[in-house]
Amino acid sequence: MALTVLVEPHPLLEVGLFVAQFLQPLGATATPPAIAALAEVGAQAPVSSSEAVKTAARDLLRHGGFKPSGRSKPASEYLVGAVAEGRFPNINAGVDTCNVVSLHSGLPISLVDVDRLDGALVIRIAPAGTSYVFNPSGQTIDVGGLLCLFDAHGPTGTPVKDAQRTKTHDGTVRALSIVWGTTALPGRTREVTRWYRELVQTIPGATTEDVALAT
Repeated sequence: MALTVLVEPHPLLEVGLFVAQFLQPLGATATPPAIAALAEVGAQAPVSSSEAVKTAARDLLRHGGFKPSGRSKPASEYLVGAVAEGRFPNINAGVDTCNVVSLHSGLPISLVDVDRLDGALVIRIAPAGTSYVFNPSGQTIDVGGLLCLFDAHGPTGTPVKDAQRTKTHDGTVRALSIVWGTTALPGRTREVTRWYRELVQTIPGATTEDVALAT
């Protein structure tokens, strides 16, 4: 049965969603060299970012009152800096693929473990005061005013940082990807999501499936 996500009305959000199924847990799944190569300085990809894309992504995050700057900047901007400084993260095949697509597209992307989600899923703007732990050391982030995927236990994924409780890990076999696109860039979300799925399918044994959208 396909995963279903309710997307509350938003004037700018154009979301891309799919589920990846891995033949083996991510801890035992190597990142294909062709995907790893996309994280190198000067690597070419079917999509590329620009100042216009950066501005549109930030405008999407600002709509609900969130301030996407400093440590709260879109995840895609963090990756650009990481490549330039030679510290692009190598984590696992699922996260590495997500990261190179975000890097080249300029769109933030969330990746969460489907088996760690519980209850109905909804994408909406987080109420003021919403916060969660985002890393193993217990650091928290306030995401009031930011677009967010919620399950029965609260926030799980955002365009800035995903919640620690639902992040992928070595045992992950199913992962939900959320491409946080915007109507200000017509057709880009579809193009990026299509390329992203194609890359995932080059991981040995990996398949992808659609997500049902409810509005």
